[in-house]
Amino acid sequence: MVVNTPPMGWNSWNTFGTNISDQLIREVADKFIELGLDEAGYKYVVIDDCWSLRDRDPETGKIVADPEKFPAGMKALSDYVHSKGLKFGMYSCAGLRTCGNYPGSFGHEFLDAQTFAEYGCDYLKYDYCYFPHDSAKTPNTYLVMGNALRACGREILYSLCNWGQQDVWTWAKAVGGNMYRSTGDIFDNAVSFSDIAKSQLDKYCYSGATCFNDMDMLTVGMYGKGNVGCQKDEMTAEEKKVWFDRYCNQFSLWCIMGSPLMLGADIRNMDEDILNLVKNKDLIRINQDPECRPAFKVTDWDPATSVGLAKLLSDGTIALGLFNFNEDGRKMQILCESLGYPYASGYDLKARDIFTGEEQLLTREMMLEDVAPYGCRMFILTPVKRA
Repeated sequence: MVVNTPPMGWNSWNTFGTNISDQLIREVADKFIELGLDEAGYKYVVIDDCWSLRDRDPETGKIVADPEKFPAGMKALSDYVHSKGLKFGMYSCAGLRTCGNYPGSFGHEFLDAQTFAEYGCDYLKYDYCYFPHDSAKTPNTYLVMGNALRACGREILYSLCNWGQQDVWTWAKAVGGNMYRSTGDIFDNAVSFSDIAKSQLDKYCYSGATCFNDMDMLTVGMYGKGNVGCQKDEMTAEEKKVWFDRYCNQFSLWCIMGSPLMLGADIRNMDEDILNLVKNKDLIRINQDPECRPAFKVTDWDPATSVGLAKLLSDGTIALGLFNFNEDGRKMQILCESLGYPYASGYDLKARDIFTGEEQLLTREMMLEDVAPYGCRMFILTPVKRA
């Protein structure tokens, strides 16, 4: 399957964990349309772990959906999601059991791929728990499922989720992957997503059209609640503003670094600020730019504390992100020369702030006000010929 830009959608795990059902997935699909997420580019509605019975069918050997959670079966649910113009995603595991201790696909890859095709699956997240650990076999095992998906008669996006083991970025594309998890699990706090992004600063050059570096599902909009949250009580307006700044940082990092945008919050209760963030046309355009160029560093600061990233876009503009990984605000200075436009080029750069709309002309350097703790500033830079 050819996937030209980072996949966009929603996954059940971050908020709901094992508490999934037919009704939940239908409600999410309905909400996709109501909120216009589909028009913004989000297409995949993905069920994560814990959807099946604990054991395979003794006669057919197939994985069977839990009839209490999914009484109408997976094909009926898939048909409902498709009726909304969306795509349907499922989960399995390269090991003997899934992370939730349900049947894995090890030794059953071709049967399971055919089963997923029969369900009408469009996306398979393929995890790594309970793997019979000869690590040298890991790429081959993912290759087996890759070939099984190619042979199943249906276009199914292949999402490898081996947590960045065995340098997955060096072989994921070769075994048929369309995206690959490059890190351990994300949690709904600024340290977690910052550490994930920093760990990929030397690897995002591997990501590009047909196979993308997946820095895990977004926690944007969870506000501490859910399966990977801190179970935060209701927040004050001030606390919520702090969390929102951090979500702007997370979403902007995922966009400029070209990661798939898989929402993990309960979109049925998404507030307007978060909805506007995840539908921001400029940020999505940066993520979905057809050239899929990697970002590049434009700062020499210690990346443990902050980083500036830029990305060349196909229309001749440049995306620029300044990211603070500290509990304290920071001032960040960027030289036009670092962006590829030295003064002698004869060009200045017009910078438009994506979040405020404010514009400024950069001739040699730009000095910004403090970037909020664990916050960011995002710009679209347009080269302007100097008179």
